[in-house]
Amino acid sequence: MTRTIQIADAIERYLKERKPDVSDSTLYNHSSQLNQFIEWCEADEERPTEVEDIDSWGVSQFKLDRREDLSDASIYNQMSVLRTFLKWCEGRDLMENVSEGIVMPTIEDGARDTLLSSDKGAEIMQYLRTYEYASLRHVLFTLMWTTGIRVGTARGLNVGDYNSDEMYIDVVHRPEEGTPLKNKRPAERQIALHEWVCVIIDDYIEGKRKDIVDDYDRQPLFPSSQGRAHRTTLRKKITTLTRPCVYTNECPHNREIDDCEATKYNSASKCPGSVSPHPLRRSAITNFLNEGHSKEVISERMDVSPDVLEKHYDARSESEKRELRREILDLD
Repeated sequence: MTRTIQIADAIERYLKERKPDVSDSTLYNHSSQLNQFIEWCEADEERPTEVEDIDSWGVSQFKLDRREDLSDASIYNQMSVLRTFLKWCEGRDLMENVSEGIVMPTIEDGARDTLLSSDKGAEIMQYLRTYEYASLRHVLFTLMWTTGIRVGTARGLNVGDYNSDEMYIDVVHRPEEGTPLKNKRPAERQIALHEWVCVIIDDYIEGKRKDIVDDYDRQPLFPSSQGRAHRTTLRKKITTLTRPCVYTNECPHNREIDDCEATKYNSASKCPGSVSPHPLRRSAITNFLNEGHSKEVISERMDVSPDVLEKHYDARSESEKRELRREILDLD
């Protein structure tokens, strides 16, 4: 016999029960995903308000509506969390036989959510501060996330290109020394850095950067044992880091971490949640746009023309653009 419980009340109880057993990041993920389900239910008076009213048809409609704004990987994550919650409800006699009827989105090999949200970026930064502080990977991700530079640009940076006192990096086109910029000399620029970013770089250079020079007797900011780190090496450092199991110790894709082939260093790209350098750049640009920075400033900072930025890098949904305009115009 089922009980009559409001959906929001059941979710609150579910989160309280899960809190001692899961990481803060996992709890935050479940809370965020389930709050979106509450908002969906409350948006139409014909949608369920009590747990016992949730049925397979309504869950299917929720999935279809969310698909308009989310990638397959994000939809998979959303529906996985909802299914876990519904199983919890079934186990407490609040409803019957709905979770098993959920048809999960198919994520083919190589398919992924190509956008790293600001929340996930913050989680990765917290992980790096805690477990890999001032490491090469910490500095690499921090620079790419806060400046949107390409991995080739990061590879070409020398210690001398970093100005700690004035807090910027000098991006220079050096084709004769094996570190060209994609857009050549027009891409040369000085990129201002946050003070906290400089603290990390300073600590890296002073304590953890290997004292190595390249074939041109320069000090690469990101060295390898042979000289300057290869682009492929830096790409793998980003792809391995952005696997959710690394920075949350949880898998949002319902995989057993110990058995997952994507946990291997050379197979990290097989994780649907991992992000390679180009999508990371796209994510950084989108994050700057969401913060309300002008496209002209972003264009100069990140070496992308306004037209290309609009066509290929602005990954915001129409609802995100609308709400940002509302915030800027103070329409609340």
